Amino acid sequence: MEVTGALTPFNSPIVKLERLFDSSEIELFAKLDSLQLSGSTKERTAESLITAFLETGELKPGGMVVESTSGNLGISLARQCIVRDINFVAVVDENANKSALDIMRAYGATVDLVMDPPDGNRLAARRKRVAQLLSENPGAVTTNQYGSARNPEAHYSTTMPEIMEAMGGDLDMLFVATSTTGTILGCQKYVREHQLKTKLIAVDALGSVLFGGQSAERRLPGLGAGIVPDLSLEVQPDEVFRIPEIEMVRGCRLLAKREGILAGASTGAIVAAMGKMLPGIPQGSRVAFLVHDSGVPYLHTVYNDEWVQKTLGESPQSANLSELEVGAER
Repeated sequence: MEVTGALTPFNSPIVKLERLFDSSEIELFAKLDSLQLSGSTKERTAESLITAFLETGELKPGGMVVESTSGNLGISLARQCIVRDINFVAVVDENANKSALDIMRAYGATVDLVMDPPDGNRLAARRKRVAQLLSENPGAVTTNQYGSARNPEAHYSTTMPEIMEAMGGDLDMLFVATSTTGTILGCQKYVREHQLKTKLIAVDALGSVLFGGQSAERRLPGLGAGIVPDLSLEVQPDEVFRIPEIEMVRGCRLLAKREGILAGASTGAIVAAMGKMLPGIPQGSRVAFLVHDSGVPYLHTVYNDEWVQKTLGESPQSANLSELEVGAER
């Protein structure tokens, strides 16, 4: 395996899954970006965003980065900043994963909590707070994960090439969870420029406004969006699935039970989407998906029966394929 520096996202392993779906006639592969040093795909994004500011001189050691984040990017930015002697302020809302906030603080971040606004648009409230902090701290920068070209560039230059190399250039379908849409946009650019046959399947949260979705309350952070990010206007997925949160939970638990992979909510949504789409996938297809983050920060939510029953109002126990096929909207 190639040796890299501690600040460089690495080529995460891809594993072949044999047990996730019963009687499946496809080849299924999972890319474990949950093993990145900060625990998620956002390690790639954070490194790209911070490096861009350092290259232009807009950011130097001792400087400040301010970013709106629901969890994973905050952790990754905090890790990238602490080793570069940069101050990081994570602007979060009341829906943020408490375990993720603890990890950010462990990496030296300042966590700035924004209370829920009357209109319920948490993302807009966080972005307003970011603007306020920037005006109060001359010289501070924001990475603008929702609009920066360096977000998709990270996945165009690393994620998709790594997948295609591991697949020997032969991949029929890739499932990607969406929020800022930077990951799927970078993958889309690579697929088109290299004229690949790979279909890109966008997995979104029910209640997200991405791809024309209808806004509704969402309790699990990290998947979907309350506004339409600039990057998303360029994304043209082959299919879009909107997954209810209870199906995310069941997808996570099915992946853990069948394959021993403890993943976060967005990956659970991908499992649910694959369960929905499976009957229509041609036999022999080679299908891959990203394990976007680890399930460790979700132990008190996704993997906690009491939280699931109290917050989502349903039992998490029905973790089988037939259940996963119910409720996912295309």
